[in-house]
Amino acid sequence: MTYQVDLAGPLRLGDLRAARDPITVLAGPDVRERVTASRVFLAKVLGDDRAVYGNTTGFGALVGYAGRADQRDQADNTLAHLGAGQGPDLDPGVVRATMLIRARSLAQGASGVSPHVIDALVAMLGTTFTPAMPRLGSVGASGDLIPLGAAAQALRGRGFAYVDGSRLPASEALTRTGLEPLPLDGRDALALVNGTSLTTAATALALHRVRTSHRVLQVLTCLLTDLLGCDPQFLDADLLARYHHRGAIDVGSFMRQVLAGAYPSGERALQEPYSIRCAPQLLGAAEDALRYVDGVVAADLAGVSDNPLFFPGEDKVVHGGNFFGQPAAFAGDVLAMVIAQLGNLAERQLDLLVDPVRNGGLPPMLAAGPGQQHGLQGVQLASTALIAEIRRDAMPASMQSLPTNLHNQDVIPLGTQAALRALDQANLLSLITGSLALGLRQAVHVGARTPTATGCAQVLEALAVAVPPIDPDRPLDGDVRTAARVMESLDISLISDFYGEGRDA
Repeated sequence: MTYQVDLAGPLRLGDLRAARDPITVLAGPDVRERVTASRVFLAKVLGDDRAVYGNTTGFGALVGYAGRADQRDQADNTLAHLGAGQGPDLDPGVVRATMLIRARSLAQGASGVSPHVIDALVAMLGTTFTPAMPRLGSVGASGDLIPLGAAAQALRGRGFAYVDGSRLPASEALTRTGLEPLPLDGRDALALVNGTSLTTAATALALHRVRTSHRVLQVLTCLLTDLLGCDPQFLDADLLARYHHRGAIDVGSFMRQVLAGAYPSGERALQEPYSIRCAPQLLGAAEDALRYVDGVVAADLAGVSDNPLFFPGEDKVVHGGNFFGQPAAFAGDVLAMVIAQLGNLAERQLDLLVDPVRNGGLPPMLAAGPGQQHGLQGVQLASTALIAEIRRDAMPASMQSLPTNLHNQDVIPLGTQAALRALDQANLLSLITGSLALGLRQAVHVGARTPTATGCAQVLEALAVAVPPIDPDRPLDGDVRTAARVMESLDISLISDFYGEGRDA
């Protein structure tokens, strides 16, 4: 049975991840009733000769001019000028999550869209058909116009699409997947493009990746503490309660579970470097920041990003700015800051681990035979490059507003850039935490004590099963990725899902 999503209910992060593959999307009677009522109301409004943006007008800065009289021609009028995207195609998983979010927004019945548009999106998500969507072109101010325009054209059989990973002319892709070209009028076309669904998808997927790495780094910090024989008093509950930040209190509670049973070696200094001693404060602040992003994503997944909106019960057509992606822009920038500091922490912990001056006398670079072998030397170099890459790109996008569209869009949020950048950085962060995990696995091989906490022992066992010791040297790029995957999929009895799948609900 395939994964199911009901458009009558809220979307979850798990739904977006599942949409990478074909899923069953339900659009039941309630959805159809809402969408049909909105569409009937649109016909009434147009019959009353009321002005409706995109139906009776041109677009953007040309709103003061009349649109095309034939609504089928108006669809071309909407989409043709948006064929201006550049750059590589977006990852199909991001595109398909985007289309699911767009379907949910339209299914709420405030967009005046034709019911068959919902049907087409539902049918598409049940196949491997994926519109080819350019990465560059959206400023997130009137929705993700250019990338969503490419998606709408692909559904019509124009442009390109992917089927089972192969890039094809969209018309051929429709045929291969048994889909029909989607007929659109002006309102349908505008409703498909006039929203922040790409920005929301990328923000949500980045949030999931960062939350995963955040949980992994808590566990790895515990393992580092145990292997080096550090005193775990920096996690004391009374200490963190006086700090009075909820994130730090919760992170400390989680880490104490993982470190339960650990005892210090008595050979370390009274106070550890900040990369260990201040880890609950740093990781706790990240948790507080991620909770803010949780709220933004939840609101975006529940909302309607479109213009205008139709309210049949109140006999209202309301023109406004629900397509303005400022919340996600701020959220994406917050994610970038969190990613950079989590990456800093993991990279510094790896540096501590490979340094014989600070690691309790383990060999330099954790090499099994220093000089004859080089252990983690290449991995540390790569980690330095990765964190530099993350930090270089951490400049906030949401402050880069500049006017465009004849000053119709005189302020813009640039949330799409913030979200896609955060998703890129989140993938790099995973490689840094994978590098640290590989180092911790190697540390035991070259003389670190075995874990004294049951939770840490289970983590090390999972790593040891998947990754052999580095002895002799070998290329480690694949081992870093393997270690990252092991940590991200940990399912050990001691660790709750507080920072894992529970966040998807």
